[in-house]
Amino acid sequence: MTDQADLSVLEGRLNLTRRSFLKASAAGAAAVGAGGLIRTDPARAFAYEPYPTDDELTTVVTSCAHNCGSRHMLVAHKQGDVIVRISTDDGRYQRDGFFGKDTEAEPQVRGCLRGRSYRQRLYSPERLLYPMGRVGKRGEGKFKRISWDEALDYIANKMIELKQQYGSTALLDQSYAGASYGVLHKSDQIEGLLGRFLGMFSCRTSSWSVPSYQGTTASSRWTFGTIEDGNEDDTFAHSKLVIMWGWNPAYTFHGGNTFYYLRLAKQRGCKFVLVDPQYTDSAASYDAWWIPIKPNTDAAMLAAMAHYIFTNNLQDQDFIDRFCQGMDAGTMPVWASGSANGRENFKDYILGAYDGQPKSPEWAEAICGVPAKDIRTLAHLYATTKPAALKASWAPGRNAYGEQYNRMAAALQAMTANIGNLGGSAEGVGKAWHAEAVAYPYDEYANIWFAAIKSDRWAHCVLNYPNISREDIGLWPREDQLDGVVPNIKGIFWQGSDWLNQLTNINKEIAAMDKLELVVCMDSTITPSGLYADVLLPVATHFERHDVALPWYKGHYYIHRPKVIEPLGESKSDFQIFTELAYRLGWKTGMGDRFGRAYNPKATREYFVNPDPVDEAYLREWWQSKVMAHQHVDMPWEEFKARGIYKFKLEQPHVAFREQVEQGKQFATPSGKIEILSSQLAQVTDWTRTMYGYHIPSIPKWIEPWEWLNSPKTAKYPFHMISPHPRWRTHSIFNNCGWLRETYEQEVTINAADARRLGIRTGDTVELWNERGRVVVPAYVTERCMPGVLVLHEGAWLDLDENGVDRSGNADMLTLDEPSPAGAFAYNTVLCDIRRSRLAHRPGWDRLATSRAHVFRREL
Repeated sequence: MTDQADLSVLEGRLNLTRRSFLKASAAGAAAVGAGGLIRTDPARAFAYEPYPTDDELTTVVTSCAHNCGSRHMLVAHKQGDVIVRISTDDGRYQRDGFFGKDTEAEPQVRGCLRGRSYRQRLYSPERLLYPMGRVGKRGEGKFKRISWDEALDYIANKMIELKQQYGSTALLDQSYAGASYGVLHKSDQIEGLLGRFLGMFSCRTSSWSVPSYQGTTASSRWTFGTIEDGNEDDTFAHSKLVIMWGWNPAYTFHGGNTFYYLRLAKQRGCKFVLVDPQYTDSAASYDAWWIPIKPNTDAAMLAAMAHYIFTNNLQDQDFIDRFCQGMDAGTMPVWASGSANGRENFKDYILGAYDGQPKSPEWAEAICGVPAKDIRTLAHLYATTKPAALKASWAPGRNAYGEQYNRMAAALQAMTANIGNLGGSAEGVGKAWHAEAVAYPYDEYANIWFAAIKSDRWAHCVLNYPNISREDIGLWPREDQLDGVVPNIKGIFWQGSDWLNQLTNINKEIAAMDKLELVVCMDSTITPSGLYADVLLPVATHFERHDVALPWYKGHYYIHRPKVIEPLGESKSDFQIFTELAYRLGWKTGMGDRFGRAYNPKATREYFVNPDPVDEAYLREWWQSKVMAHQHVDMPWEEFKARGIYKFKLEQPHVAFREQVEQGKQFATPSGKIEILSSQLAQVTDWTRTMYGYHIPSIPKWIEPWEWLNSPKTAKYPFHMISPHPRWRTHSIFNNCGWLRETYEQEVTINAADARRLGIRTGDTVELWNERGRVVVPAYVTERCMPGVLVLHEGAWLDLDENGVDRSGNADMLTLDEPSPAGAFAYNTVLCDIRRSRLAHRPGWDRLATSRAHVFRREL
């Protein structure tokens, strides 16, 4: 840049005239230059290129794409085909919007730090840009670039070979909604593209359990008959009491604007309580009463609260009589008279009529470590405050017998009549407003499977085949095969998932990988799971394909997600890949084009090269035939695309089961009532013929987990480790984003008293271990964690040394894949030990740790 150009730019930046600028410069030079303090030579260049302004950029509305609990708006600012920065909702984009608009009815859907940092993930050095074939050993990470023809022909030929040799269960569908979730490009266990593809190929073993909330899902279906048991989060603004049971909304955003509504509640006088082993940022934000509780003992404390409410006659008996089955003897169905075959009522169990042990606060104190007086105080507060929201989060249900915690919470919600009213809460799963979620073909081929097992038992199935009992893998019964067929799994598709980094007992998974004959990893990034693949397929990110984002399980809006930039490298969408594979399989199996045309009816084989017209046709049809027709939206498709977002204005806040309570509509259970006594569970005669495999009590009960702080195992492993979601990752997504790791470092939180006894200080490298694995990580010492508990956030990318020790702090090296009957993943049922260590710690693949967060913490 010339001196003259430098001067012109500076004049523009400072809004000076040329004369005033020269005059000021000369005066300054005379004042200090005479003293020899500075050089007066003109600058030759700027230290950095001037940042482009909005009028130099194209602005495109899109959204984030990951299952963090919501999908916020992102606004991409691009120059040419390069995104140079990302902003978010500022109120102006929806109809009748304007800059700064942010109301209770139409709040801004603002992106968090994760979404705002997406540009670094998009242009990451670890971005997978071309098909790759393995040339080294599994896990060695040695690949060579191959063509799409080579990759897809290899996969198609291997699929045919495995199906012919091992049958219709040989291929395992391990898709999930981690990175490819929209109404068109969908990775999902039920509605997903992979499930339909493998189902049409007639070779699919499915996974029936959801890691985040499977115990909760079972509870909601048994209790309410549906998983749509949630209020929209705007109802929290009307609560007088919010009990955050294992819930940290500062880190996990449910619905997009949870914090906004909780802030309104606080301003209106709402009281907050946190029941959790650690004092969270959410508790600090709302000045919550913190009740520390031993992990895995939540059902016992809830039972004690129910005991206090019953013995003090604080239950809403009218609500119980009208809407509940099995809450007490008076609400038992005729077919369940007596207590034979586990047909017990909840009140008598709580009062100790069956086992002679009243579930009193004193009884619970010995189990959960919460003083009996605090249990009584909280029970009284909850029973006498109207309306009150007991937000039973998913995390305490990610335990052995986690469904019992959720069922116990639902019983308390019902007995206090906090269901179906504004400001209360019934939620377990918490799905609320219904979105029209599928734009691609969802027909008779969707969700076809020939065996279905529990997701985290796939490695056990592979390692022990054929000597496996159906109950040990959660084998789902089929109508045509009542005993089920144990799948002979020989191949896996990882789609929208990083299961090797997220499922329990990683070392067991690694051992199982060596017995597979085909591992296909479809991702935009080379993840730890990808290192164990035979073929890596580069998948376009949501910035590089056309789609529409919908709220994940709360929130009432749609966000248009256009193709912001062209796909990097040779990336393709999942839909393109499966369509092309369908055509290849069709020709190789004598079907010709029939398979490909059936899989993607609007496309020809040209879809692999040019998907845009077909994607547009699917999305336009979805908008017009489902959103406009079913949801009475009057915004045309073209206007929606131009604006980027459609926010629904509800006539009244969405409250789950409002119609049942106010209008007498039946619940979707066999009895038409809230089933504290489950009709389904109470009538099972042979548990081995169910997908659960093992007995589940027909009413909520406290069941001792297989590992916990009152266990004899603490003699060897004295600490209980929990692995909550971090704020700086969505599971394992964003782990390789250095911007986020500069603010939050992967570390294990330990109580100050425990640390002092072990000689551990903040910043020390420590190792955590048990019989399943060993991890290395820095320590953070604090009083914000109860004694005996370690907190290690889930999702750190696996990084093994030559001895199989994880140097990155991946919690799932220590977790157990033991089957919990209702399907709950036992991520938080972990005993381990901790000590200072000289083993190597590596915080990330692309850098040494730059986080200096510990500098601002008071060391204890």
